[in-house]
Amino acid sequence: MHDVENPGELSPHTIVARVEDRPGVLSQIVARWQDKGYNIRSLAVGASEQAGHSRMTFVVEATADAEELLQDLRRMKEVDEIRDISGNEFVSRELALIRVAGKKEMRKRLMEVVDIFKARILDVAPDSMIIEVTGHEQKINSLVRLLADYDVVELVRTGRVSMLRGALS
Repeated sequence: MHDVENPGELSPHTIVARVEDRPGVLSQIVARWQDKGYNIRSLAVGASEQAGHSRMTFVVEATADAEELLQDLRRMKEVDEIRDISGNEFVSRELALIRVAGKKEMRKRLMEVVDIFKARILDVAPDSMIIEVTGHEQKINSLVRLLADYDVVELVRTGRVSMLRGALS
């Protein structure tokens, strides 16, 4: 939600877009966020429902006047649609892969933690395990904090993907 009282204050905005899938489009959009001094906290890009187009989800630390930049991005011929969905109800998910070092005697405890978070073990090696977890950013953050008691040697996250709730508009 935008803070009307402090329009210059930075807050997270979830921006979704459908753009042409061709070289340079992502870098043009990212450059415009950077030119405004906004930090991109999360970025996910992948195929969309329309051939030759990609879906993008940005989580950007921006001021309430981010709409001005969105208007500028809408004028790009490669951008089919772009909107800030922060003020709406939306569904969002992330994926994380986490490699945890540990010997055989540790696995039982790790498997219990994984089960609590409805995560999965994707790989087991003699000295480590790879855990997959999907869900809301807060769920993943909670699991990562809990795994800090173990030896996390590698962590990769997809960034948020989001979609508005309810009927199509």
